Amino acid sequence: MAGQKPIVVVGSINVDLVTFTERIPAVGETVIGDLFQIHPGGKGANQAVAVARLGYPVRMIGRLGNDTFGELLKTQLQESGVEIAGVGTSEGASGVAVIEVSRRGENTIIVTPGANDKLTPRDLETNLSIIRQAGIVLAQLETPLETVEYLGSLCAREGVPLILDPAPARELPLSIFEHTAWFTPNQTEAEYFIAGPRGEATNLGPSEIARRLMSKGVGGVVLKMGEQGAYVASKESAGQTIAAFPVKAIDTTAAGDAFNGGFATGLMLGKMPIESAKFATAVAAISVTRSGAQPSMPNMNEVETFMENHAVKINRHSEQTE
Repeated sequence: MAGQKPIVVVGSINVDLVTFTERIPAVGETVIGDLFQIHPGGKGANQAVAVARLGYPVRMIGRLGNDTFGELLKTQLQESGVEIAGVGTSEGASGVAVIEVSRRGENTIIVTPGANDKLTPRDLETNLSIIRQAGIVLAQLETPLETVEYLGSLCAREGVPLILDPAPARELPLSIFEHTAWFTPNQTEAEYFIAGPRGEATNLGPSEIARRLMSKGVGGVVLKMGEQGAYVASKESAGQTIAAFPVKAIDTTAAGDAFNGGFATGLMLGKMPIESAKFATAVAAISVTRSGAQPSMPNMNEVETFMENHAVKINRHSEQTE
């Protein structure tokens, strides 16, 4: 893929401290864990690694602490194929996520931002040449809101499409919506942006959710619906549901990050948005069959084989029922 404009990811870099247990404990309850692991993570870094594993050029802009975790995370990004010239170092701790994973694949996550909170608009200006060279910029909401807002204005000014994964959900200024080419929430996040933290939007269908989000100014919406697949809509085309691939989930951590990396890669490979979403759904499906965030990301051969095998099953089923 030499000569292709890179995907640039602006976002968080964490270390994930993961405990596997039979079930997620209730408030005030203690349960016994089955296994403990340490993995590189952070929504930004996860998405960058997802792209790199697919063989597409990717660059990262973010911040690490000057602690032991910072050195570990920097090494992991480089070994995964992510270009890290835009990753700075701050005094203090790196970002940390504490994750509980049940045997059903459900998870709860607590993120302590650390150095991620020190990513500023000045860092974006320092790395402006990296942003200008991008084919697509991927961002999330685990870094300061003022930095994300400034990134949106930079992307609009430089003519670089911005894909925003709005997680964790928080109140956003209108300008961020208006500067976003693709808005990729899950259902819970989408409901937050429509109705607020105490609102009720659960009875709305995906087409109405997408319509309301696009009314805020985003160019297109990809609604991630887990086992129900994804819904894709834009101002240029009617909405369409993408069916999920049937797999047995072991760990859903970073499934959304796998999807976003796959979606951005699909678009940069010249796929239409619907085909990019199908490709991203396959990337995410493979990721949930494996443990960990970055370790779960598949390579291109795995995704292509997975999609071919799935297509064969669909075709055989069709022949039997016709």
